[in-house]
Amino acid sequence: MRRSLFALAFLFACQPEPDDAPVAEASLELGSLDIARDHLAGDVYHYAFTIPVGAGPNAVLRVHRVVRERAPWRPRPTTGAVMMMHGDFATFATSFAPALADPPSTAGGLAPWLAARDIDVWGLDRRWTQAPEVDADLSDFAAMGVTQELDDVDVALGFARAVRLATDGSRQRVALLGFSRGGQLGYLYAARDGARPPALRQLAGLVALDIYAAIAPADEDLRLFACDLAAFEQDALAAGDVDVPNDFQYTLGRLALSDPDGPSPFFPGRTNRIAMIIFVGRTHFFFPVSPLYHLAAATYVDGVVSGLRSSSEDHVARWLAGAAPHQSLRESAETDALLCGDGPPPVDLPLAHVRAPLLVIAAAGGYGAHALYTATQVGSTDVTTRVVRQLPPEREEEDVGHADLLFSPAAPALAWQPLLTWLRTL
Repeated sequence: MRRSLFALAFLFACQPEPDDAPVAEASLELGSLDIARDHLAGDVYHYAFTIPVGAGPNAVLRVHRVVRERAPWRPRPTTGAVMMMHGDFATFATSFAPALADPPSTAGGLAPWLAARDIDVWGLDRRWTQAPEVDADLSDFAAMGVTQELDDVDVALGFARAVRLATDGSRQRVALLGFSRGGQLGYLYAARDGARPPALRQLAGLVALDIYAAIAPADEDLRLFACDLAAFEQDALAAGDVDVPNDFQYTLGRLALSDPDGPSPFFPGRTNRIAMIIFVGRTHFFFPVSPLYHLAAATYVDGVVSGLRSSSEDHVARWLAGAAPHQSLRESAETDALLCGDGPPPVDLPLAHVRAPLLVIAAAGGYGAHALYTATQVGSTDVTTRVVRQLPPEREEEDVGHADLLFSPAAPALAWQPLLTWLRTL
């Protein structure tokens, strides 16, 4: 597989520049590798590579590249490279390049922001994002566990490095950024990579964006929640379930966009707009991974949510509306079991094997300070941590939330600029 990917990367680099190369969109096919090109803003373009990785109905990796061009299909020199991995119910587009999502958003996005500042941005959509909303064939979902996903990360990173070698002449390693559960997979991949001989390592660094991969002894209640969740998921797997359907998220987002003042089917007596705000503003009622965890900071009137304080309601609703319809239950079960720590681990990848430079950025109202313990368990001697907050600790329920790191107008100053500065040091 690795050899064929290098060959395809070379072919891509050697494609002649067509005289009528379109400015907005283009696509071409090289054997089994499909490549699409879209214009984002200025001289920043997006490439999507569809890479078959097996015979299953969803055995496809969607690898993205967002980069400045000096001419059609010709990237400008960059000062570093990063591969991004999304979290639950999301995709690369909905999380990092919302203009590419369905429905699209006018939110600029972390990927084009970094690309405009000469970072070569890559992204990976995991296999489960390929399953359609209607008539999905989930027969290969049972195999979509941590081991397969880390193998896929290896393929995606190897492909990105091959393309960079062919188009940029760069032999540099690539940083890996994981948001939410994508960050937990990032820690595991960094542990696998760190156990290799130095000459075979792929990573220049690891960025954990609002996530933990180990829970502090002082947070026993959070660990027990992970244990309960893992037990429920393991029981579902044993019963033959393989899917975590995301219909709640995408329906919630779609209704908030199409009928904001209509009655919510999920929260009786509330409108669709307020239902969406309740879910993102008080997520800890449904998913207590930290005591006051929320996807987006809300405003309150007499203790009742009234709006969003930081991110645009439209942007957050579009993020939910664009949720991948299906998700691997095995991924959730195995990563939650690793957080629980009871019993034999699904994979033996201790955090002590993480040797790449590590940057932890956490949202005060997301995983917050609870994400910092993981940074004390890695083997790296180069660790930087940052908890992003705008309010005093007593107002943490209203402070920067999990997804605000992606969608808030304040995110570039609070989180993206520190990330950019760090990437330039690698």
